[in-house]
Amino acid sequence: MTAVREWSALDRGLADLARQFVTWLETGVRPDKLFAEDVFADLSVPHWRVQAQGTDATFQLREDGHPFQGEVRVEALDATSRGFLIQFEERWDADGHRWYCRELIHCAVTGGRISELAISCTGDWDEAVQQRHAEQVRLIRA
Repeated sequence: MTAVREWSALDRGLADLARQFVTWLETGVRPDKLFAEDVFADLSVPHWRVQAQGTDATFQLREDGHPFQGEVRVEALDATSRGFLIQFEERWDADGHRWYCRELIHCAVTGGRISELAISCTGDWDEAVQQRHAEQVRLIRA
């Protein structure tokens, strides 16, 4: 996990929760007490939307769709009136290829646990998509 200056944008409890969340994304190891028992997750990817309710179903949503360990680079982290907003890019190896995605997740927090996730994801880009993007698009900020 990349060091993030923005951890200080959150109070200690939210910062600890955000760190646990990122560690789970990187390792796939389910942390205790990350999610409320009735957590609700709403995931939007290009051309698709799925939801999960409950701790196991929310963990499984990630594990079924993205079971790979990788690196998360947090780009932004902000407190919200209900929790925190985290923006990151993720890279991982699978099936002999290097993959990429970028996500923005609003985590609502209740009682010190994530109670709701609104997830927007670019979808998983294989090396061919990443190469085509690099050839056709000049990003102003990386």
